[in-house]
Amino acid sequence: MTDLEIRPLTPDDDLDAQIDLGERAFGPLSAAGRASWMDLTRLRVGQGLVLGAFLAGRPAGAATVHDMRQWWHGRAVPSAGVASVKVGPEHRGQGIGRRLMTAVLDLIAELGYPVSALYPATMPLYRSLGWELAGSKSEATIPARSLLSLVPPDPHTLATPPTPAAPATPAAPVPPGDGAPSARVPDLRRAGPGDAAAVNEIIGRAHEAARDCGPITWDAGPIERWLARADLYAYLTGDGFAAYRWDGDHGLFVECVYGVSAETVRALWSVIASHSSVARTVRALVAPADPLWWLTRERDVTVTRRTMWMLRVVDATAAIDARGFPPGVSVTVPLVITDQSRPANSGHWELTVSEGNGILIPNGPGILGTPASSTPQPGSPAAPSPRAALALGARGLAALYAGTPVTTLRQAGLASGGTPEADASLDAAFAATPYMLDDF
Repeated sequence: MTDLEIRPLTPDDDLDAQIDLGERAFGPLSAAGRASWMDLTRLRVGQGLVLGAFLAGRPAGAATVHDMRQWWHGRAVPSAGVASVKVGPEHRGQGIGRRLMTAVLDLIAELGYPVSALYPATMPLYRSLGWELAGSKSEATIPARSLLSLVPPDPHTLATPPTPAAPATPAAPVPPGDGAPSARVPDLRRAGPGDAAAVNEIIGRAHEAARDCGPITWDAGPIERWLARADLYAYLTGDGFAAYRWDGDHGLFVECVYGVSAETVRALWSVIASHSSVARTVRALVAPADPLWWLTRERDVTVTRRTMWMLRVVDATAAIDARGFPPGVSVTVPLVITDQSRPANSGHWELTVSEGNGILIPNGPGILGTPASSTPQPGSPAAPSPRAALALGARGLAALYAGTPVTTLRQAGLASGGTPEADASLDAAFAATPYMLDDF
């Protein structure tokens, strides 16, 4: 298709035509959705992060890149979120989507992002370019009344355990329904657009403390726009943040609850629980190890929706360097990577993980695991036995990075070679349960 032009959109482009393209691809937007889309798209267009595909000067497709940080074992890795990938219905099946996404991948690499993430509407195109399933976004439903009486902390975990004569409910104010003695009740205040930097800092601190894998933090622009929403109720404290909104006539939708301390987590959920006289149910985006699972007295938290997202390792050496790893794991494993879309990732490598850090260095043309610098000199003891390298494509590398067990990669046809001992070492180094709470 020689007359196809793919280029960054500029402020001079007709964004109404882009909305029309999106509605023909995905369905109509509400008035509020249209305004929100237009606002965020203007921001990304100004940053050169929206690519448009044009046929005879008319919009045929488009895709947006978001500037994000994705947390991997408590470290923030620069990540490009790919969203709003669309091709007009009349132009589908002509290869426009592949050419557009190839251009998007090139742009992400040029901007220096080590990894990229996206939520797929369909997976074959993204898999063909090296993205692979990595983690999930889970939505749980809870009866609102279940949050009114949270399980109290074990007495031995308190800074000053209560005496046997202490009343079940302390005289000092506590969050509603919490009958447990507590060292303190955090001061909460409403958060607004001016708190964007503080909110991002607290969310990042929570992910770092939990050694989370997968969740994201945004650049300032989208955070400010989110906090400015008229229907969002956001609360901030020194080490925590929560945001929710009304969900129909009889429910709440909790977008996030972050807290570093136990007192803050309990206080934020208690604010949400205070609506139980009106709200019947609470829908909440939750992490696999969210404290909420251990705070409710009964098995009332039920996952009712689960969405998978995909990951792409764009720059293998930078991605390994930026990722966090378990501090007690020490690994040296040879890899052979084949990445047709990003040839710089292809080759023979040696992966070393030690003291929470990782490094990927070239390992020559063979499949030996011994780096050249450690090759025995004449008269020295014999070299160790060669080790077969684990062979991965771009999809296998992405899945390994996200913590998928090597056995699973083998069973899915995404890995070969290597040894059982190396498999166990890699599983320990990349161990993760990736999740997200955000859409994009």
